[in-house]
Amino acid sequence: MPNRTYRVLHIDDDPALARLVERALTRRGYAYEHAGDAQSGMDRIAMGGVDVVVLDHFLDAGTGIGVLAELQAAPSPPPVVYVTGSQEPTVAVEALKAGAADYVLKTVGEDFIVLLTSAIEQSIEKARLERQKELAEQEVRAARDRAEILLTEVNHRVANSLALVAALVRMQASAVTDPKAKDALNETQARISAIAGLHRRLYTSDDVRSVSLDSYLSTLVEELDTAMKAAGHQSRVRLDLAPLTIPTDRAISIGMIVTELLTNAYKYAYPDNAAGEVRIVIRKASENRATLLVEDDGVGWDGTGKAKGTGLGTRIVSAMASQLGTTISYGDGRGGTRMSLELTLDG
Repeated sequence: MPNRTYRVLHIDDDPALARLVERALTRRGYAYEHAGDAQSGMDRIAMGGVDVVVLDHFLDAGTGIGVLAELQAAPSPPPVVYVTGSQEPTVAVEALKAGAADYVLKTVGEDFIVLLTSAIEQSIEKARLERQKELAEQEVRAARDRAEILLTEVNHRVANSLALVAALVRMQASAVTDPKAKDALNETQARISAIAGLHRRLYTSDDVRSVSLDSYLSTLVEELDTAMKAAGHQSRVRLDLAPLTIPTDRAISIGMIVTELLTNAYKYAYPDNAAGEVRIVIRKASENRATLLVEDDGVGWDGTGKAKGTGLGTRIVSAMASQLGTTISYGDGRGGTRMSLELTLDG
């Protein structure tokens, strides 16, 4: 007997069978209603409050398959137990494909009532579990949406805060006269801007888990180029970036590497602020791997010996490359500097 009173709608044009089913189900604690044709049955379902439908295959106006099709098109239809006197298995298969929760063969005797009651109970339990699953999925989607909104707001605020810090550093750099201090502050401002730019991309992105690397680096290089030209450096940058999407945490490290390598190229590749070209290239090597190249035609360096300046940029590059699980490879230093990294795209 059910824990609460479930309402069963029986659609069948056989009044004798309907009375038999009614007596059996009411004894087991069900509320029973009978509809003698498909249309009255559909009208009753539309009123709501029906927990399960017992639907006969042969009806005066056709078969129950058409009723099933019409019922499945309705919003939140109740489960259907399909009853058929046909021994053809194709009828049961067709009913299940049309959306029936279960089917019962119509036989003479108590076995039919036992099987029908069992099918009704199982259909009600299955519908209950499906409703619980749907509610749980809705709660998960709502929680995910709230988390994404919150994360977008966090990235927005972080980007704004970093942009403010970068502006303060830039103001400080313009206020000092010592060339080394000015360069150090400009480099610090570039590093902050690299991270801020990534957070700007995140709060305008549909998916905060990944970043379009080519778009991110294009914006990053454009901002860095503007700052370096304002500081008197004349090098020009040429980009050749394959379209790639990469996890956010890896994009941060790559952005820092490009910032440091490009800054060093601006400062040291062409002495006395002479004009020259710096090339940044990303080539996709396979589905999961790509190569990053930063190269110039300047004085050249093969990666050995003491780095120019404080060496902080070189240490940052090595640290970021280590986080990415890769290393920097240098060319022979003749005819310019060539640095490459092998990147794994999916982390």
